[in-house]
Amino acid sequence: MPEDFRSGSTGTGAHPGSGRAQNRYTYRRRRRRARPQYYGAVDLGTNNCRLLIARSQKDGFRIVDSFSRVVRLGAGLASTGRLSEQSQDAAVEAIGICAQKMKDKGVRRWRCIATQACRAAENGEAFLARVKQETGLSFETISPRVEARLSVMGCLNIIDTSKDVVLVVDIGGGSTELSWVDARKMRETPPEQHLRRPPIAAWASLPVGVVNLSEMHPETPGDPDWFEKMKARVREEIVRQNRDTQFTKVFQAGRGHIIGTSGTVTSLASVLMGLTHYQRHKIDGIWVDGQAMMETSRQLGEMSLAERQMLPCIGEDRATMILAGCAILEVIYELWPSKTIRVADRGLREGMLMGLMKKTQIGTPRKKPANVGRKS
Repeated sequence: MPEDFRSGSTGTGAHPGSGRAQNRYTYRRRRRRARPQYYGAVDLGTNNCRLLIARSQKDGFRIVDSFSRVVRLGAGLASTGRLSEQSQDAAVEAIGICAQKMKDKGVRRWRCIATQACRAAENGEAFLARVKQETGLSFETISPRVEARLSVMGCLNIIDTSKDVVLVVDIGGGSTELSWVDARKMRETPPEQHLRRPPIAAWASLPVGVVNLSEMHPETPGDPDWFEKMKARVREEIVRQNRDTQFTKVFQAGRGHIIGTSGTVTSLASVLMGLTHYQRHKIDGIWVDGQAMMETSRQLGEMSLAERQMLPCIGEDRATMILAGCAILEVIYELWPSKTIRVADRGLREGMLMGLMKKTQIGTPRKKPANVGRKS
């Protein structure tokens, strides 16, 4: 039977007594305190299953292990309303690996969340019951509001507080979360307050992501309107939620900037930089020229599927869905222009870890690097 994981401390010890027994108890407590405390965060999305294991440290936390696998849990969900058996099997296998990694590392506190695929599927709850039975991990299906909040928490210390409003964009497999953060409040309040209540002025959850948008509009070579149809679907949803004028004047005046926390944004930045393989330390936190990112998006749109698959930072798994992400990003950029875009290889999982550790930042913020792709 799988081990039953429960969030919280699993350490046990003898009850304190007197004399030598008391000394042994005190010694064991000191040893436990001296050991590194490991925390885990598992994010089961529409397309990927991801794990981070981190150790708390004075200025934030340090990632000690990670895992990510494409499971395509939401494949076919838009048309059937259900999670397929094949997708469920792939997800359970990946979650089992996450559970074993946390057990091997001696993780004492963790949080496991499921997002849009499990929110939308008829059999989402039954699937998570199976996950609990086979892996021992209990998942909570979080609301879009909580998902947006966690993404913001993971990006708090890369927000440029010299701006008035920052738009955090999290393009997922089945939804896209938009969070407009009041950077002015961040200038005026202490960091610990930001964690308890991130200064989100407005948010929206668009029911379109790279998986379901790709399924709604399958790639059609030779159709000049195919990409524009995807963009029209995204615009339609933004208008439907009355968000098409949200802080747009602030961005048009140059007083806002975008943070992109998704595989679409990190992949585009990697292609723009010409990386031969994905390197997180070269991507996370960098500033890229907004127009250069849009030009890279258009270049990908002109390539065939086979050509995109050959790009080292795209690959076969992402090549079929990257253009749906590009369509979403282009619409957002057109409505909320940002001279520079900050790229974030962080988000939900880092937000969960910050909450578990009650941290106010992930680590020491890096100095603002030179923009990538700035045109002369």
